[in-house]
Amino acid sequence: MKRRRSVVIFRDKRYIVLFLAPTMLLLFTFLLYPLVQSVYYSFTEWYNFSNTKKFIGFGNYNQLIHDPVVWIALKNTFILVIGAVFLQAGGGLVLALLTDSIKRGFKFFRTVFFFPIVISGTAIGLMFSLIYNYDYGLLNAIMRGLGLSEQIWLTEKSAIYLVLIPILWQYVGFYFVIFLTGMSKIPEDIYESAMLDGITGIRKSIYITLPLLRDVIASCLTLATAGALKVFDVVYIVTKGGPLNSSELLSTYMYTKAFNGQNAGYASTIVIAMMILGIVITVVLNKLVKKEAVSY
Repeated sequence: MKRRRSVVIFRDKRYIVLFLAPTMLLLFTFLLYPLVQSVYYSFTEWYNFSNTKKFIGFGNYNQLIHDPVVWIALKNTFILVIGAVFLQAGGGLVLALLTDSIKRGFKFFRTVFFFPIVISGTAIGLMFSLIYNYDYGLLNAIMRGLGLSEQIWLTEKSAIYLVLIPILWQYVGFYFVIFLTGMSKIPEDIYESAMLDGITGIRKSIYITLPLLRDVIASCLTLATAGALKVFDVVYIVTKGGPLNSSELLSTYMYTKAFNGQNAGYASTIVIAMMILGIVITVVLNKLVKKEAVSY
């Protein structure tokens, strides 16, 4: 009787509304409302966060297209997205495949690979800014110890790639744990049947594990893309988008325009561009990976 009564209660729409209301309120307050406001601000000229906003139509979007720094930031953001997809998510997948085949030390490797994710981006940024420092950085200390000349590591050509290292290192373990969890859900009898058919080793990973992880891979690609577009703290601490905007990302440029350039209207336009870019990349990646549903 109790069981039947509980079913009747949850069929009551009032309870559904009651449980969904807090979530919907938070969603509206912290996602939908700011998004609508950003769209509105992107059509305005709004300096110094004043009460005066001048409607200028597509003026900010026209400026966005002709802004050379935006194209540098867009190129660097694409580099970061590609690195996140292939090195973060891809690296996590490779580590998961290797660790899954290990009989001993499974928990040790899981802890070691996941550890960087618990360190804040600010701390990682400070650590790598010290490593790259010309006067007292670790890399130049090693160069001096080897009798080699010191180097300026963060140059116009190298800055974006050196900034990628701490970002990629921080989140590889995150995707490693996700893939490892996905592998643990695959029934053993599937692998046993594959072994009877002579499918072992790397062929097992290619023909059995990867197809069954297609949904997990699609989710990780979405997370990697969204994460790459949100990166700010590490880049801002290590290079502040320099030298000469060479490591500028859309996120850091948006911050610079909003709080240093005091042009919140133009910064909102960059936010909209980031959102559209993220949606397009995510849809394309999911179309490439998630062609059909996989069940087991």
